[in-house]
Amino acid sequence: MEMELSAAIWAWAIVAALAVGVSKTGFGGIGLVAVSIMVDLFGKPSVGILLPMLIFADVAVYPYFRRYASWRPVWKILPPTILGCIAGYFVLDWMPDESARSIIGGVILLMVGMQLFRKFGEGWFERLAQSREAGVVAGFAAGGATMVANAAGPIFQLYLLSRRFEKLELIGVGARFFLLVNLAKAPFLGGMEFINGESLLFNLKLVPAILVGIYLGRHLVHAVSQRLFEILVIVFALIAGGRLVFF
Repeated sequence: MEMELSAAIWAWAIVAALAVGVSKTGFGGIGLVAVSIMVDLFGKPSVGILLPMLIFADVAVYPYFRRYASWRPVWKILPPTILGCIAGYFVLDWMPDESARSIIGGVILLMVGMQLFRKFGEGWFERLAQSREAGVVAGFAAGGATMVANAAGPIFQLYLLSRRFEKLELIGVGARFFLLVNLAKAPFLGGMEFINGESLLFNLKLVPAILVGIYLGRHLVHAVSQRLFEILVIVFALIAGGRLVFF
């Protein structure tokens, strides 16, 4: 992989790494942009190539947000999430290489739809989320989406918001949840050879960009309107996901 990477690929990979860092500081939707860039560059193996970057970012931000939440909400949603990951593993294994861009693009568009639904159907979803089955469905869907496309953020955030979690508490729970789930996914994707020595060396070279993204994200949380930022992320994710599906 290393010998085939052009300057343009490295430039886009750096943008994806910055997006990964920013996404872990409270702007989860921008993670969809990172997913779309990586699958456009590497196709189906991008799921494994991106995962160590996400794990590194999870580890880096955890100390900042651990005081805002606890592990208790994670344990409640974790069992159906693991089941969803297992189901997603079989889907990913079945997924033809030539269809990966369009399938992952479709997942991205679905996640954008979830974010829009959060904006316009929040009241209805809050009533639905009070049911006992809501956590099971949300966990299973998040597990499937994260295994197939590293794109579970919107489902997870929508569920927690419906449970009246405050912003910093949501980030704290998310830091715990995704650190645990992403670590659990690594053996699966390593077994598929989507994570290997070359991909890890590639990841290592992108660590500075991830750290810069985390630094920028921590400042953007205070300097930029959350509403404006989310609108921009939705627009970018729609363009990126639509490009993967239709072009």
